[in-house]
Amino acid sequence: MTIESEFQKDNKNLSAYEKAAKDIGADPRVIPIKLEKPAPTGAEIVYPDYSAVEQRIWQILFDRQSELIKNRSCKEFLQGQKDLQISRDTIPYLSRLSEKLKKSTKWEVARIPGLLHEGDFFGMLADAVFPSTDYIRTMDELEYTPAPDMFHDIFGHMPLITQPSFARFYQKYGQVAANATGLARRQLETIYWFTVEFGLIATADGTRIYGAGILSSPKEIIHSLTDAVEKIPFEPEMVSRTEYDVWHLQDKLFVIDSFEDLEQQFFQWVDKNGLNP
Repeated sequence: MTIESEFQKDNKNLSAYEKAAKDIGADPRVIPIKLEKPAPTGAEIVYPDYSAVEQRIWQILFDRQSELIKNRSCKEFLQGQKDLQISRDTIPYLSRLSEKLKKSTKWEVARIPGLLHEGDFFGMLADAVFPSTDYIRTMDELEYTPAPDMFHDIFGHMPLITQPSFARFYQKYGQVAANATGLARRQLETIYWFTVEFGLIATADGTRIYGAGILSSPKEIIHSLTDAVEKIPFEPEMVSRTEYDVWHLQDKLFVIDSFEDLEQQFFQWVDKNGLNP
């Protein structure tokens, strides 16, 4: 039985962001945009003239999250930060991060203007290109911003792309999602949410965080490892059918055994459901 035949409700065809965008008065930053021309990549990316306030916001966010992730984030994330040389000193150059990623896992970074339409987003991942914004949230959004900014993209996402198994999973995900349609694509977006954005991993030291949405959020990073969150062993089929909400703290999360396990289980799920491009 195919994925498409499993679901009938029209609402299942909408991603959480698309549902949010239908709300009256929705923040325009959560409405996906389509690229009108190729995004600058690697050395093509021009470093913005950030203000002193914007640099200070980066430092505040970096200091706060660096303290919170102690004994909460997985070791692969911390190693990725070191490999990319991400620090509090200054907002990183996307071009330099791209150069370092290319050396580690052959990924690159592209500069994008905001939350991308799924077609553009998945297409970049399929080509091993990570789309990153280069603007930062404002002082009144230090606690939470509903749409991605460069702190979320750089601090939250990029470190794990230095991890080979995760990088292979991420590119395979993009290749599959770029060619999926309808309900299959929505299920893939749900898998993305509960892995790339809100994933947990089992370690010898206990459950740790690898999802960028958690690692870049002060509330989620504390909340995610508490007993208030139901922690479920990762299984792609179950994950793909789980509802989520972009506006509230998550009440259930999925735990992988390792990044190799994530890669293997996802590849098997793709094969089982006939989603290979």
